[in-house]
Amino acid sequence: MDGRDWKKFLLPYEQAVEELKVKFKTLRTELKSRDEYSPIEFVTGRVKRTSSILEKAKRLSVPMDQLETGIEDIAGIRIMCQFVEDIERLAELIRAREDMTLLYEKDYITNKKPSGYRSYHMIVEYRVQTALGMKRVLAEIQLRTLAMNFWATIEHSLNYKYRESLPEDVVARLSRAAEAAYQLDQEMSSIREEIVEAQKLFEDKSSIVAKVLNGIQELYFHLRVREAAQFQMRFNELWDTDDVWLLKKLSNEVDQAVHRAKKNSLA
Repeated sequence: MDGRDWKKFLLPYEQAVEELKVKFKTLRTELKSRDEYSPIEFVTGRVKRTSSILEKAKRLSVPMDQLETGIEDIAGIRIMCQFVEDIERLAELIRAREDMTLLYEKDYITNKKPSGYRSYHMIVEYRVQTALGMKRVLAEIQLRTLAMNFWATIEHSLNYKYRESLPEDVVARLSRAAEAAYQLDQEMSSIREEIVEAQKLFEDKSSIVAKVLNGIQELYFHLRVREAAQFQMRFNELWDTDDVWLLKKLSNEVDQAVHRAKKNSLA
């Protein structure tokens, strides 16, 4: 083992992970703010532990002076999607980005591993600006459905426990579980449109409710107490009916009332 300062060695990778997490979370927020469907459910990231780097270097026969190019997943980003179809859409968005360079892709969804592992990997080169200047680091971006991620997390834990020498009965059960996860993804894809429509309806209602309540608070702020109280009463009545169309109509009325209150305040 060489005598490098591992804490300093990993700093650019930690910076890369934090920046990439922010960028993909921002992408999700931006798509939703444009009223577009976002293929990103949530984003996580990690920097490989020193012990894991050394174990992988030994397994792959990577010389210690070639870790930066020989170990591609020291920096790892994992992006979870709801549906298998979302993974290809997200891969397209990543390919089109100009703030990272895609080196190659590994499709373990179409070509699952013998263990049953499914995921889509993209190896990118990412530039980080450090105190010592710009540095290029490799990062692995894994795209998975929630079902794929659940299975992979369990398999990783068992591999760690058994040092990747899983008992045959555990291997068989994991294989069956992987197939069950795959069938779940297929079933969810078959009703994708209904699920997305239901989620959109829920998000629309949440947005409208927030807008109405914020508007009522603004009316109180402008001392339009009676008007605010009337809107609050109407909102309370509509809340139980679950009528999104009427809530939207109320939202427009509240918005107009706030506009008038602000106009009068400036007069």
